[in-house]
Amino acid sequence: MIDAAFRDGWAWWVIALAVGVPVLLVVLTELINGLRRRNNPMAGPLRLLRNGVIPVGALFALLFFAIQSPAEQVWTRVVATVFGFLLILLVLSAFNVALFANAAPDSWRKRIPSIFVEIARLVLVALGLALLFSWVWGADVGGLFAALGVGSIVIGLALQNAVGGVISGLLLLFEQPFKIGDWLDTGGVKGRVVEVNWRAVHIQTGNSIQIVPNSTLSGASFTNMSAPTGTYSATTTVTFTTDDPPHEVMALLAEIADALPMRLQDERAEVDYIGKGAYEVTIPVNAPAEAQRALSLYLSWLWYASRRRGFALDGDSTDPVAEPARLVEAIERVGPTLHLREEDREEVLATSRLERYGIGETVLRSGIVPDRVMIIVSGRATLALEADGGRIDFGSAEPGDLIGHTALTRERTQALTVASDILTVLSVPLATVDVLIRTRPRLAAEIGEALELKRKLADDALSALGLSRASVSERRATARNPRSLR
Repeated sequence: MIDAAFRDGWAWWVIALAVGVPVLLVVLTELINGLRRRNNPMAGPLRLLRNGVIPVGALFALLFFAIQSPAEQVWTRVVATVFGFLLILLVLSAFNVALFANAAPDSWRKRIPSIFVEIARLVLVALGLALLFSWVWGADVGGLFAALGVGSIVIGLALQNAVGGVISGLLLLFEQPFKIGDWLDTGGVKGRVVEVNWRAVHIQTGNSIQIVPNSTLSGASFTNMSAPTGTYSATTTVTFTTDDPPHEVMALLAEIADALPMRLQDERAEVDYIGKGAYEVTIPVNAPAEAQRALSLYLSWLWYASRRRGFALDGDSTDPVAEPARLVEAIERVGPTLHLREEDREEVLATSRLERYGIGETVLRSGIVPDRVMIIVSGRATLALEADGGRIDFGSAEPGDLIGHTALTRERTQALTVASDILTVLSVPLATVDVLIRTRPRLAAEIGEALELKRKLADDALSALGLSRASVSERRATARNPRSLR
């Protein structure tokens, strides 16, 4: 009987399946574990091969070759159908991994939306099953395909408007002219993209979420303000009177723009005079999201700066703090700080003036020799050191405190002074302060003590960060003059 079994061939099939299948499963398990540890996408198709295709294929081989069950028998056909279906899935899965899993980010394969891949896979599975049923069961699938084709045409004509929006959405997803987080300007809507689906694009405008149908975007032009990545410019037009000197106005406009914290550090603002007292200001910022904030802060700072310079922004140079009564009141308020006597008030009144600064505006830059001393009348200022492109706050100045002590010692300022509130200061020329100091030794001593206190506070703040004032000065000098590194 054994000789007959080997002579008929089915015993060899039983032995091959009993030995070969377990060995093959063990080899595939080790291979899958190695691929999984490396996050290789080929682990998926191999797992389907191990868990589905090989066991069902072994069962089919056992039935058809070993037991030699007739091909017309139902169980043989069922197993053949399942085996063919799993084989179709394995081929499609391997094809998907080979074509799309390792696609380059900028290639057409990476840009294809997953819905397109799923639809193509569904169509191929349907075609494969049709051929499989035709081969295994002898089914006539021609009539079924004809019926499906006619039905698809009827449904497409009935739903052409709805389907048109879906197709437009799929085309947008395929082309990918923008992505989540990009800023779009569609002509009527400007904002950041927060969602993209088959039907519409959701745009956050700042006040609300505007839903724009894909058919509208695909049928009209729009601007992706986030592409290409890199510098984006915020632009505004401001107007002064024609009596204001153009070059002085342009210098002021550029100075205020370059001081903005959201300005792109490696780029400078541009100012163009376009005639009749109008100027166009272009401010480089990191992203469209910064544009509105930059323009809002810029225009508010410009209002204060233009009035300090006596320029007529929008045709108006009126500054409420320039009223004589306000100046007299301010001198009365800071009189004890300067140890003023009655005979000194007229001199201070004649040579000094009130100035205002907006929140966040630089009152006194670091690295300059001041030509005046400022006494805070109202508001508050922050004292800081500049290091590595950042700011280290170490103190504050309150009403009655002096700003610009180093004007008296003719030294360069080490600290940066920034307005924390709307700041009003009494600006006193250096010559006037020199006269006061010569007749008031106590004032000179107080100014010296205040200067030493600020230096100590700065040193303490730097020590807490493991820095020194010398290292900060060296870094600042290097940043201003990169050639010193050569």
